[in-house]
Amino acid sequence: MKDRLDARAAHFASVSSRNSEPQSQIQSAGVEIQGAKMPGARHKILGHVLSGFCHKMNRRKPLYGDAMDTPLNRCLTTLDITLLGVGHMVGAGIYVLTGAVARHMAGPATALSFLLAGVTSTLAALCYAEFGTRIPRAGSAYAYTYVSIGEFWAFIIGWNIVLEYMIGAASVARAWSGYLDAMLNGAISNATVSVTGEMHETLLSRYPDVLAFLICILASLILAVGVKTSAYINNGLTILNLLVITLVISLGFYYADISNWSAANGGFMPFGFSGVLAGAATCFYAFVGFDSISASSEEAKDPSRSIPIATVLSMAIVAFGYILVALALTLMVPYTSINPEAALPSALGAVHADWAKYAVSVGAVCGMTTTLLGSLFSLPRCLYAMSTDGLLFGFLSDISNKSQIPIANLIISGLSSAVIALLFDLEKLVEFMSIGTLLAYTIVSAAVIILRYRPAPTVDDKTFGVPPIDSPGDREDSSATGTPATDGGSSSSEMFEALTVGRLRPQYAWLEPLVGGRAPGAAVSGCVYTLTAAAAALCAHNHFVAEQAGLWALLPDLVLTSIIIACLFIIWAHQQSPARLPFRVPWVPLLPAASVMLNVELMVNLNALTWARFAIWITFGLLLYFLYGIHHSKLGEGVAGLLSRSASAGRGWGAIEKTSRRIGRFGREKSDDRKPIISDDELARRDP
Repeated sequence: MKDRLDARAAHFASVSSRNSEPQSQIQSAGVEIQGAKMPGARHKILGHVLSGFCHKMNRRKPLYGDAMDTPLNRCLTTLDITLLGVGHMVGAGIYVLTGAVARHMAGPATALSFLLAGVTSTLAALCYAEFGTRIPRAGSAYAYTYVSIGEFWAFIIGWNIVLEYMIGAASVARAWSGYLDAMLNGAISNATVSVTGEMHETLLSRYPDVLAFLICILASLILAVGVKTSAYINNGLTILNLLVITLVISLGFYYADISNWSAANGGFMPFGFSGVLAGAATCFYAFVGFDSISASSEEAKDPSRSIPIATVLSMAIVAFGYILVALALTLMVPYTSINPEAALPSALGAVHADWAKYAVSVGAVCGMTTTLLGSLFSLPRCLYAMSTDGLLFGFLSDISNKSQIPIANLIISGLSSAVIALLFDLEKLVEFMSIGTLLAYTIVSAAVIILRYRPAPTVDDKTFGVPPIDSPGDREDSSATGTPATDGGSSSSEMFEALTVGRLRPQYAWLEPLVGGRAPGAAVSGCVYTLTAAAAALCAHNHFVAEQAGLWALLPDLVLTSIIIACLFIIWAHQQSPARLPFRVPWVPLLPAASVMLNVELMVNLNALTWARFAIWITFGLLLYFLYGIHHSKLGEGVAGLLSRSASAGRGWGAIEKTSRRIGRFGREKSDDRKPIISDDELARRDP
């Protein structure tokens, strides 16, 4: 009996010893962590948190599914989209901007300024056109950045596009109001001041512009009827505006006097080539607005065909029109006699064609109206795209069942633009909106290079990339996997190119020690970032330092230029994607890189006050992103694809079905993300 009791006691003692062993290990590990190992644990925890945070900021939108699936109404033809872009670009600027540049900056060479500005804008427009075929979705540059670069930069671009469209719509409404007030000899402004008095504030206008407020509301009501009806109205006004421009050009060449370009009147380039460049920087903003074409992608019948055609056609029409108007204006009267405030009416009066003044007034009103409609058309689409991704509040993605437009977005957009037009002095804010535009152009141009050298992953790939999507332009040309098909099957060279996308070409294998050992496309992405930073440093150095530094300024210029050339060479040494698209930007990476550098140069030349206002706006955006957007992003709920959505929810292109599964950093399923930061094995290794 005693032996049995001794055996049972020994058994309980052994069990107790085994149960207490893990606890003693934990206690000893805890003592060790609290002691000398505590800083290492803190660093590990902090690294874990920052790693997940950085991953959230850099996560990209995957592209899987049917590109044509959308709750919006796909009813716009190529003609509708082309006239939308033309109407957005050819507003009152052609009647006002041309005279101001000719009088103060370039003289008759204003035509060359418009040519240079048109070429610069066309480089960015071609990049937008390629993305329009890849991603036929609302959101324009925001959507393109989300797919190619990451969520944080996509939010920054989207946030700035919102500001661009709001200020653009408000400024056009005020110009519309001011033009009508001038036609009535100031009757509207005088009546308003007599009732409300003047506002003596720095940023506020002299008086509340009630007419501009009502014009924004009226334009919003027109767009609320439906996209097709508003497209008909825009088409009619744009065609009427183009007819007026054609009339002005015809009269200008009919009354042309070539002696206005003679040396006696200053010659063709009275301000020299520097004046042409200064005029080009100003004329560049005459072409802002073609991004409304890409914003209409989700409502186009055949976006893969319509977007590139509409982009090229609209840019050609607008550039041709601006150049001919500049030539006609400076041929009618000497540039020194041009009235910058009313260039065309005064020039027509000088040649005794007073009756044409009324046609110019009609054209100006039509142009301003189409520009206003273009801005208020694009703004709700950008908000809608950001909302469907979860980066903005969910109610902004609600779609009206009747009109099939984001009605809540349209109401907010119209009221916001109307309030800005009512109260603010927009002369101080117009340049402010150009930063967002140039930043968007820069990132979209850079993203074209990145995507061209990024391989198309399969569904179970470890990285979120951009495979070819099933769009109308390539359904007959591509197989189900998105690989380009040929008449007799893929050739061996095409198969080899598809397998080596983003890797060094065989003839450049000697670069392997420098850029090898990385994921396909990673070296190209790094070179694009380096090129952009070097271009910004080069432009800033030449703008702020070079004039005072003398010959020593050439050394930084040589170093930065060498870095840019080296980056372009390394990018060129990699294999591009052979995927067939309805439209591809030619001469990649040279054309997109040129677009990046030109846009950066224009940004550097903006004044310091504009950058300060930009920083304030960005600060508000960052607060919104880090307090709301990063936590409600649909990519945080599970990756089901850019184009997957619930048909009953009608949430749009960014809607992603919720899933109970967790998706890891590289797209793999995870049963639970509550993995301990310090594992049991590590605790065991630390136990002495």
